[in-house]
Amino acid sequence: MRNLNFFLFLALAFFTTAAFAAEPLPMQLNLQPAVTPVAEKLHDFHNLLLVIITAITIFVMGLLLYVMVRFNAKANPVPSTTTHNVPLEIIWTVIPVLILIVIAVPSFRILYFADKVEKPEMTLKITGYQWYWGYEYPDYGDVSFQAYLIKDSEIDASQHQKRLLSTDNPVVVPTDTNIRLEITAGPTDVLHAWTIPAFGVKKDAVPGRLNEAWMRVTEPGTYYGQCSELCGKGHGFMPIEVKAVPKAEFEQWIVAQGGKLPAPEAEAASEETTETPKAE
Repeated sequence: MRNLNFFLFLALAFFTTAAFAAEPLPMQLNLQPAVTPVAEKLHDFHNLLLVIITAITIFVMGLLLYVMVRFNAKANPVPSTTTHNVPLEIIWTVIPVLILIVIAVPSFRILYFADKVEKPEMTLKITGYQWYWGYEYPDYGDVSFQAYLIKDSEIDASQHQKRLLSTDNPVVVPTDTNIRLEITAGPTDVLHAWTIPAFGVKKDAVPGRLNEAWMRVTEPGTYYGQCSELCGKGHGFMPIEVKAVPKAEFEQWIVAQGGKLPAPEAEAASEETTETPKAE
């Protein structure tokens, strides 16, 4: 009965992941559901690797058991004098090469797709500091702020704030919008990494260097991440909170922050001068 309850608990943890796409869960067995094109491709690649690795593991374990039973000393009192087998050697060379090709082709496609910004409609600049994040919206005038971890004593449950995940100034982005991410760190700071699992984004923030990524959030909601580069004693207290909202609501938020909405002509010109990578 105890074993049954345990497995039921594991199954519940697995299947409820989809209902809590924004955050990690205790005993979580699956990835957080993908809400960007990059994350969707990463999940598909993960599922492919899972099938390949499972098949290899079962084959190797089966082969080991077969050898232990079929070729032990009791079953073979006279040792074999076989030194090599050319067809077998060809097979165990060709098959691993084919497996590596099957893995490498989609891997390189994803690397290319994630690296090239697809028709950016806006830019979000992210700067890592010890131990908080700074954000700027250069397309919308003077909109910038810092985001710090909300301390345990300041958490407001009525606002759905979460321990070690919520920040005092969540990042707000529009859904269904191609967003260029420019990620760096303070000039006298250390390495950080801006990471949100549901977005499939994990990019280093390096002092004096500007790294780029992109995302297009397809589902409204609140998503959480964390600095993923060891950066000192406050490394575990650098959460990332992003609220994805419809475009109209995002524009209202920008105006409330004192920003200015770009002219439609400028947006059209920006889209026309930017090439789009083809998703394969």
